[in-house]
Order: sequence, then structure tokens, then C-alpha cells
Amino acid sequence: MKHSERIAILDFGGQTTQLIARRLREQGVYCEILPFNVPVEEVVSPETKGIVFSGGPASVHAEGSPHPHHEIYEAGLPILGICYGMQLLGEHYGSPVVKGRAGEFGPATVSFQAKSKLLNDIKLPLQVWMSHGDHVEDVCEPLELIARSESNVVAAVCLQDQSAFGVQFHPEVTHTPQGGLLLRNFAYDVCGCKGGWSMETFVEDSVAEIRAEVGDRKVLCALSGGLDSAVTAMLLNRAVPGQVLCFYVDTGLGRLGEREQIETTFREHGHIELEVIDASDRFFAALSGITDPEKKRKTIGRLFIEVFQEEAARHPEVDFLAQGTLYPDVIESVSVKGPSATIKSHHNVGGLPDTLRLKLVEPLRELFKDEARSLGELLSLPRSITHRHPFPGPGLAVRVLGEVTRERCDILREADSIFMYELRSADWYEKTRQAFAVLLPVKSVGVMGDERTYENVCVLRAVNTDDFMTADFTRLPYELLGRVSSRIINEVRGINRVAYDVSTKPPATVEWE
Repeated sequence: MKHSERIAILDFGGQTTQLIARRLREQGVYCEILPFNVPVEEVVSPETKGIVFSGGPASVHAEGSPHPHHEIYEAGLPILGICYGMQLLGEHYGSPVVKGRAGEFGPATVSFQAKSKLLNDIKLPLQVWMSHGDHVEDVCEPLELIARSESNVVAAVCLQDQSAFGVQFHPEVTHTPQGGLLLRNFAYDVCGCKGGWSMETFVEDSVAEIRAEVGDRKVLCALSGGLDSAVTAMLLNRAVPGQVLCFYVDTGLGRLGEREQIETTFREHGHIELEVIDASDRFFAALSGITDPEKKRKTIGRLFIEVFQEEAARHPEVDFLAQGTLYPDVIESVSVKGPSATIKSHHNVGGLPDTLRLKLVEPLRELFKDEARSLGELLSLPRSITHRHPFPGPGLAVRVLGEVTRERCDILREADSIFMYELRSADWYEKTRQAFAVLLPVKSVGVMGDERTYENVCVLRAVNTDDFMTADFTRLPYELLGRVSSRIINEVRGINRVAYDVSTKPPATVEWE
């Protein structure tokens, strides 16, 4: 989608690069994450109002460390360097960057030495989050010192004409309480952005773009039961009503009652044409013997496309396939946004096979999850969907560890349903961002009645997070955990032990596979 203005974020491998984008969008400014070495013309364009250099794990002095094209500095656009980004500015403008005797990691207090447009309305002292080893040692012209940390490290600099700024701390994280204001100052006061990015404007632009692309032809939309595909279907129906055909492929890997909720929501609430395809036997057959998580994902993705290809062949009037791909799906699946590692593949990302005649439509591809949720509310989706916890594309296949069978999925479905019911009953469901049950590929000894049992182990997982880039386990009350455990062991045949996962992300991920 073409936007009238944007901030371009060059990714140098920072783990919080996505947060920079989300914080700027919260200020009403559209932005995009681009690879640090993207061609200059993709960065310097008429709609680009400013550039952000992200953080990153490298040292500017290390061989092969990522650097932007030299022309970026000469393009006449405002620049904000964050952490490693500030060190790039220091190196480029002749202020030496050194490796400190000890890095600064964690909360810090920053005091300012000079006034700057970047600091408009910011209250002092500024509490920030530091995470660095290298730092700018001496500030030399044409750079000026703006701020130092309490440990006397250079914390912020700017060019004398205030066209470029560097901050050693991370304004994008929640541990820098006034970081959003600092980013807003950069976007509006330094770059001259007018704002206007919102879900209302996104709907208007998307509807116009979808109508122009689709015309009077029909679109096939994949419904999974989750937020992303549901919002995609409703947005398409807003743009081209009567031209959307939704398929719900029952893979056998969904949550309890998934199929029934889909039928109710889209046939009765959305008034959208819906076909339900029971392909569960095919999916379980294809997954037989597979235990590797990545092979599970790729197998499911490949079969999903095959099913759609077959079903689409029965509908020659359909020319497009819509998917609920989100921005983080693209970034995490393919390492095209900078030198950051690929964590996992996503079954919605990677293009379509040549044999599939349908053209791909991904109207949510620019959005983060919280933006998609806001869009769903705007499109009048029921709260049961807009506030439903995230569910992985491969479904229970990546929550049933080891081999995936119908029997093991049925066991997990029942356990997960009990967990969700008790969370809602105790008013904890919306106090945690994601919760689910996992079935382990190990068994444990137990005693039920007077009989010895040797059954499956179930693990409960609940996390709190603002962005899913980092996450902490939810401190659920022991009484609640005890009630869930008791119900699962007593009501779900095949489980005799329940554990609770207290891992954080990182080093763990939210999902187990």
C-alpha cells in the first residue's frame, strides 16, 4: 500500500526493532522496517520523512559489521540512531566509539547537557533502559553532546543543525517511560510528519486498494478460527461484498468447538459465504511419523495449499486467495529485514506454488497484532474473536510434541478447553496475553484409585507481554492452577500429571515448538 508519509527504519539486527515501529505507529505515524543494506532509492523516496537506525548486536569496529550506504547520510533526511545506530553516527561523524570496561545493561538515569527538539516536553531526570557494550567516548564536531548517563557515558548526541540524533538507550521499550514521547518528537518536531496513521484510515485505504485490485472477481479466503484470518475476511467483505468465499479447512488440529464458532460467526454474524472442508484424515496421514517442528509446519503449509488448490478448482470464478499474514510473520519467517536470525517459518509466508493459479491478497501484511485487533473491533467482530488468545497457524500440531495423532490431539483439546474455561471463570483470561496447554511426548507414573497409571504429561503455559518479542510467565494463583490440574487429571482420560511453565522469552519462546 502506498502511504503519503513514512519513517524508514533500517534494521541492523536489533531484537527490539519491531518495537520501534510499533511505538511510532502508536504516535500516528506510519513506518516500515527495511534491511540495513536495502538500495538507497528504497529508503530515500518522496514519502520518506525520516530514517531510524535500529540497535544491533555488532560492534561498529568488527569486520563485516553492518553499515548503511554512505548516501543515506547525504540524503538530507533526519536520522535517529538508537544504541548501535548512535554508534554508527559517532563513527561516521568522527566521534570515537570505544568498547567500555563494562557495559551498561538495565535501568539508568540520564541527565541532559543541552536543549534539543528531541527532548520537547520530556521531564527530567529521564529514566531509560540501557543495553550496550560499545559507546561514544568523546563527542567531536560536527556532533554535540546532549546527555550523559549517571555512569558518565555519552547517552545522546546530535548534529549541530539538529538534523541527526543519536541515543545510547532504547526509547522503544516500556522500561523507558517517556520513550514514546521522544519518538513522537523525532517524527513530528524533527521530521515534520503530519501523522494520520490509524485503523480508520487503514480501512479506507485498504478498501480502495482491494476494490481496485479485485474488481468484480471473487476472492477465496482461508479461515482458521483466529483473529488474523477473521479480520481479513471481514475487511474483504467490506471492500467487495458478495464476492468473498470463505473456506474453513477442518485439519483436526483446531481448538475444541472451533468449527462451530466459525460457522456461527461468519454465516450468521458476517453473512459471508462459507464452505467447510473436513480434511482431518489427510492432515493426520501426512503428519504420521513426523516429530521435527519445522517439518510439521512445512508439511501442514504444503497440504493446506494443496487443499485450497483442489477446492479452488471447483470454483473457476475465483481469481484471488486471501491470507491473514501479519507484519511479524514476514519478519520472523524470512531474515530479509536485517541480520537477525530466522526463528521459525510461517505457513502463510513464502509465496504460492506456480501450479496455484490464484493471485495472493494479504491486506493485513503491514499490521502488527494489536493493530489487527483494533481493526477487528472497528469491523464489528465479536469480542470472543478480537480478544481471543493467539493460536499458531499449524494448530495443535506444534502443541502436541512428538508425533501428531488424532487421539493425542483429542486429549490436548479437552485439557486446553478446561484451562480456558477456568481462566475465564476466574477472570484471568484477559489478564494474560496468551495461554494454552501442551502435551509432552513422555509419560509418567501415577496412581488413580487403587491402580497404577502410566499416562501423558500436560504442561500449562500462560504469558504476559506487550509485543511478543519478550514475554514473562503469568503469575496465576495457586488455587486456580490447582483447580485446573485437578479437573484435567480427573476428566481427561490419558493425562495423569500437570505442570506449569515458568520460562520467560527469551531464552524460551512462547510456543514450545
